[in-house]
Amino acid sequence: MTVMMPQRHRATAKKPMWIIVLLSMVCIVLIGAYVFPPRRFSKCYLSASSVCTNFKDWLPSMGRRERTDEEIISSVVIRDILSMPMPVSKNPKIALMFLTPGSLPFEKLWEKFLQGHEGRYSIYVHASREKPVHTSSLFAGRDIHSDAVVWGLISMVDAEKRLLANALEDVDNQVFVLLSDSCVPLHSFDYVYNYLMGTNVSFVDCFKDPGPHGSGRYSPEMYPEIDKRDFRKGAQWFAVTRRHALMILADSLYYKKFKLYCKPAEGRNCIADEHYLPTLFNMVDPGGISNWSVTNVDWSEGKWHPRSYSADDVTYDLLKNITAIDEIFRVTSDDKKLVMQKPCLWNGSKRPCYLFARKFNPEALDNLLKLFTSYTSV
Repeated sequence: MTVMMPQRHRATAKKPMWIIVLLSMVCIVLIGAYVFPPRRFSKCYLSASSVCTNFKDWLPSMGRRERTDEEIISSVVIRDILSMPMPVSKNPKIALMFLTPGSLPFEKLWEKFLQGHEGRYSIYVHASREKPVHTSSLFAGRDIHSDAVVWGLISMVDAEKRLLANALEDVDNQVFVLLSDSCVPLHSFDYVYNYLMGTNVSFVDCFKDPGPHGSGRYSPEMYPEIDKRDFRKGAQWFAVTRRHALMILADSLYYKKFKLYCKPAEGRNCIADEHYLPTLFNMVDPGGISNWSVTNVDWSEGKWHPRSYSADDVTYDLLKNITAIDEIFRVTSDDKKLVMQKPCLWNGSKRPCYLFARKFNPEALDNLLKLFTSYTSV
């Protein structure tokens, strides 16, 4: 008798539920990150930051961003200004634009610098606190309508634009130099005139500082018109061509961004006059500027304000040493304290960088007058 063995049934395999749960959670996180990206990565679509590299790997590519009406208007206006022919002057002049709180302590020195060169320069004085008392006849009647200026605020840029507007009324003005009440000339007038008139480049300081006093002052609210990677820093003391002076006055788009979102003592401590023009030129005409200022300022003391020169500091050696500088040195404000060094190239040739210097105290006037002829001789 054959005994039938009972049929064996294979037990149903248990599904690895923990794997299914884990995969589900990962999918939910990825979908959530795509739809609602973390704040840190919210601008990774257009950012070049290394923080975004891994995040970008799985993001779908984006098409070109549609520009706003204001951006289109701005680009057209700036493009045409940069390409249009400028009026030719039979008597080209340098516009010396003084941004000062009141009286100018070095008018006698400037008078000595300008003596014998009438018709080759114009003078404009913007006094933000009190009506200046002039000690030189060259400065009498050269005051323009002025307004209050607060350090670090957009009112400093407003004063610069006010000076440019007044100077542009004279069609003979071809180069526009912004100077402070503590500025002094380092060379003869002929040297300065030929230096500025002999090139079509504007002398605007511009460099990228990745530290807290550079890119750290950028506000995300400036996006998308101004990307963080385009944000630049530089000294406010410029010497610009007529074409670039017109461009500065024509700009409203980027100016508005700085007016709204670049303010001191608001977390990022953004100083408008240190960033507006460097950023503007970096975005619209980077090849048209020198990337350094022709006004020397000594920041070697590492303070909020540059070194000031007293009467005792003003010697022939000091002034000749400044006039001989032919390389720019900068130090980034991040922990690396990277030193950046570059030669000052004038039409491709290495030349001294500076035509003017600051900050000189008023009591230094007598020493400067005594030494002027000797330190300005080439």
